[in-house]
Amino acid sequence: MSEQALYIVATPIGNLEDLSPRAVATLSSVGLIAAEDTRHSQRLLSHFNIRTPVWAVHDHNERKQADAIVQRLMGGESVALVSDAGTPLISDPGYHLVKEVRRAGFKVVPIPGPCAMVTALCAAGLPTDKFVFEGFLPAKAQARQAALEKVRDEARTLVFYESPHRILATLQAMVEVLGEGRAMVMARELTKTFETFLSGSIAEVLAEVEADHNQQKGEMVLMVQGHSVSVADDDDLDAEGVRVMQILLESLSISQAASTGAKILNQSRKKLYQWALARQSD
Repeated sequence: MSEQALYIVATPIGNLEDLSPRAVATLSSVGLIAAEDTRHSQRLLSHFNIRTPVWAVHDHNERKQADAIVQRLMGGESVALVSDAGTPLISDPGYHLVKEVRRAGFKVVPIPGPCAMVTALCAAGLPTDKFVFEGFLPAKAQARQAALEKVRDEARTLVFYESPHRILATLQAMVEVLGEGRAMVMARELTKTFETFLSGSIAEVLAEVEADHNQQKGEMVLMVQGHSVSVADDDDLDAEGVRVMQILLESLSISQAASTGAKILNQSRKKLYQWALARQSD
């Protein structure tokens, strides 16, 4: 019998054998399972012959259901929270529920397991000592571009989730904002039959995805190498940087030249702007 608490239970992201024995025992012994999609979770529960009652807890009803779950805990029951796949609360509902359960004085116990972000990172071959998880980028083009511009000069590895119907638009936006030469890895259908890792520059990955419609299916994790300090980040630009900026400044303002140069050279807009500004005052 599980100790009275809210259990945050990680579930498989594809391969059902990734559900841990501890997770199976917990889901079998609690009084209630709160699931993002009851029909989706029921297939997993049936596979392991888990007969625990299931409630739907998703973005649209989480606040209401949180109150009901706290009442169940007050009545002496334990509850488990699962998402459609992977670790709950990682780009999934659950934050409000956990906050309310803690506020009510009950324990929250994590049952660790699969997480698409971690699974992808450990096999990507990009720096993992420091990384930034950005979740899903905005659906609208202008907001997506603005979000990418905020992390353009981030030195840590960038990690994003993306869905099939937006993958091409997102990769195209990354080419425009982060630069076509930036290294990246796209992980798709992790732990499933058609698991795929595509690596190369952003432009190369985009070309592969455009050429093969199968690469536009399933859930994706996009990992992009962080901005690296180069010669162009010192006080002076290298020869190619100087040539590009001089051409741009012939017809563009400093601000426009810095923005365009950052995309062409895959370098910091701020540094290019400061370089151009310093040359203007010489």
